[in-house]
Amino acid sequence: MAKSITEIQAKSDQKRGVKVKGFKLHVDDIALIEQASKSLDIPQAQLIVDAVKFYLDNKKAS
Repeated sequence: MAKSITEIQAKSDQKRGVKVKGFKLHVDDIALIEQASKSLDIPQAQLIVDAVKFYLDNKKAS
């Protein structure tokens, strides 16, 4: 039996150890993330992860 695209994607995500995480953000914040991602030439997800890690590292120092 053939697998659906959803099943294939779910198996791939599980294999890679990733899952979808969604947030409701203000449109201005979304635009800021998109702009920063483009200017830094990194994916938006990577920008968010880096920003959270940076925040936690600097919050500990305070």
